[in-house]
Amino acid sequence: MELRHLRYFCAVAEELNLTNAAKKLFIAQPPLTRQIKQLEEEIGVILFDRHPRGLTLTPAGQYFWQHAKQILSKVSVTIEDTRRVAQSGKTVFGIGFVPSVFYGQFPTMVRRLRQNTNAEVILYELKTRDQLDALKAGKIDIGLGRIYINDPEIEQSILFQEPMLVAMHKEHPLAAKTLTMAELAKLPMILYPAGQSPNFADICIDLFARNGLDVRIAQQVNDIQTALALVAAEMGVALVPQQVNRLTRDDVVFVQLEDKTITSPVICSRRKEPYNDIMQTATVILDELVEKQKSERSS
Repeated sequence: MELRHLRYFCAVAEELNLTNAAKKLFIAQPPLTRQIKQLEEEIGVILFDRHPRGLTLTPAGQYFWQHAKQILSKVSVTIEDTRRVAQSGKTVFGIGFVPSVFYGQFPTMVRRLRQNTNAEVILYELKTRDQLDALKAGKIDIGLGRIYINDPEIEQSILFQEPMLVAMHKEHPLAAKTLTMAELAKLPMILYPAGQSPNFADICIDLFARNGLDVRIAQQVNDIQTALALVAAEMGVALVPQQVNRLTRDDVVFVQLEDKTITSPVICSRRKEPYNDIMQTATVILDELVEKQKSERSS
């Protein structure tokens, strides 16, 4: 099996039409048909069900497609990183992160990692699920998110639990007091991000559900900056991790919740493999910053 077989297969899996896939690959259809057939014979399974008007992936084909994409992505990342290493003489170290962790100790970690290792640190803003895919593809080496997703190839550890705050317009009648979840449930809520579960919006919804409350969803948006902009426009309120209060807006205040046990985890994701020198250094830095965060919160 060669890489071209995987590329051909992925093109057909995306198009589910041999004619369209052949055009996309700039080859004739008969050779493409033969290549797919050879791939199925080599693997020993049928990857596509053939129909008069196109194709559908078999369950085995669906499985193979997911892993073929990861293989091709890892090859692409490896080539790109090899070029970077050749140009800089450094080892590439990729970090995936969700925006809400960027307002705390994360920039310090990046700075110290660059100072104390021979690493070319590359940052990727990725949702937690996308971080796991990027880890398996070799695009990143470590991910910082807020959602636990069980995956046999990935190890996840909770760095700390972060208190939640309510972002509201500064002139909101409740802006000067601590809020209960019952009071919050009566207000229109702006959730983020929109899109595939699980995500931070699910954490917020679950907090209400655990208290026997429903959420009045006013809007669901893609990122925290948009959520705060809608709060400033008085379209609703938003639950945010405490680190977000470092963002200063003249028209938004951050209000504490009465229940101090309402928190959001900061989760570190890594591949299940032995740590190299850079990963060991990153782990030491992370541990130190987490301890500093905890001591600052307790003081």
